[in-house]
Amino acid sequence: MKKLTLTMAICCGLLSVQSMAESVILNPYQILNVQSGQLYKAQILVENGKIIHIGSNLNKKTADAKVINLPHLTLMPGLMDAHVHLMGNTELKGYAGIGESSQLATIYGVDNAKKTLLAGFTTVRNVGAGHFSDVALKEAINKGVVIGPTMFVSGPALGITGGHCDSNLLPHEYDRQSEGVVDSPWEARKQVRKNRKYGADLIKFCATGGVMSKNTDVNAKQFTLEEMQAIVDEAHNHGMRVAAHAHGLEGIRAAIIAGVDSIEHASFIDDATIKLAKERGTRLAMDIYVSDYILGEGAAKGILEESLAKERTVGKIQRQNFKKAVQAGANVVFGTDAGIYPHGDNARQFKYMVDWGMTPLQAIQAATIRTAELFDLSDTGEIQENFSADIIGIRGNPLENISLLENVVFVMKNGNIVKR
Repeated sequence: MKKLTLTMAICCGLLSVQSMAESVILNPYQILNVQSGQLYKAQILVENGKIIHIGSNLNKKTADAKVINLPHLTLMPGLMDAHVHLMGNTELKGYAGIGESSQLATIYGVDNAKKTLLAGFTTVRNVGAGHFSDVALKEAINKGVVIGPTMFVSGPALGITGGHCDSNLLPHEYDRQSEGVVDSPWEARKQVRKNRKYGADLIKFCATGGVMSKNTDVNAKQFTLEEMQAIVDEAHNHGMRVAAHAHGLEGIRAAIIAGVDSIEHASFIDDATIKLAKERGTRLAMDIYVSDYILGEGAAKGILEESLAKERTVGKIQRQNFKKAVQAGANVVFGTDAGIYPHGDNARQFKYMVDWGMTPLQAIQAATIRTAELFDLSDTGEIQENFSADIIGIRGNPLENISLLENVVFVMKNGNIVKR
């Protein structure tokens, strides 16, 4: 009866096959080396959440290990997304979201985290969440209360009064302002310290206006250079990475000069600023799938016409500049803005990355080794001995058809099978 219950739970993606302490041998059809693009035959021995050994006939050498036969699957490292918004009901757009409490948003976050993990994304970066709800979700996942990806979280995003990271939907008599609003270098430093105090791993700030905010211009720089430098300096003092939301060129350039670790969106970046990003080691997280969702389904979902009009000016030029960045050899990581579109569809962006200039291997590297570097993870993002056992499986060869990543059928996180 116990075996039947476990089997049913595995099929539903609710429980793992084994505890982390149990030795498991994965026996797939083939394995993808994301560094070289090589596909090779081997077995993988997993113990205590780590990849212990990769080789042949491991089942004969480790008699007490449980063998998991995956005869039709290509195994590869778990995917990573550097730009998600797990908190809240993704169906609520525009004014519809005003009535959602932070508590309800957190409960939706539990479901969104599960969908994300079962889609093969074993590590994500949540960039912006009110009331430190993303910290709570991260802690619940780490304690095994709920299932979800490994999370790096920012807490409330920093922004100027009336900017993209403020709350601009309600009129002035409501006196509504977002938690992360700061209007001077010292206010900015204080908010960085507060975010760190309450559990944030990184800092996110808005360097320009945005598509989804009311009464902001995507090309308008927000924050002075001095304010940006204060945010970056304070965050780096505490060992925290900094992500800057930036569509417009002036804001992108100022954020890079200020020393941010990644530019989110980077829509209007130009050749000179791509070169500057390369020189400074700044990563680019360009969400080139989400435009199709916004313009295709946004109106029906309640996205404001102001936002739809801005997206019409942003979407195509962002993709053109993505292609320029790839051709120039910029460090492009995988970031999708999940939460604007439904969670679990993150892998739809791979096809767009290939259509706009990347090889399938480059797109996979963006979502594994490149994003792992941004996350400062030295033992994640590859199937290598002594690396974390974050492993996914698909049917077929993703180097021949990148869209296969939209249908992940096997997921192991930290040595635990959560989808099979």
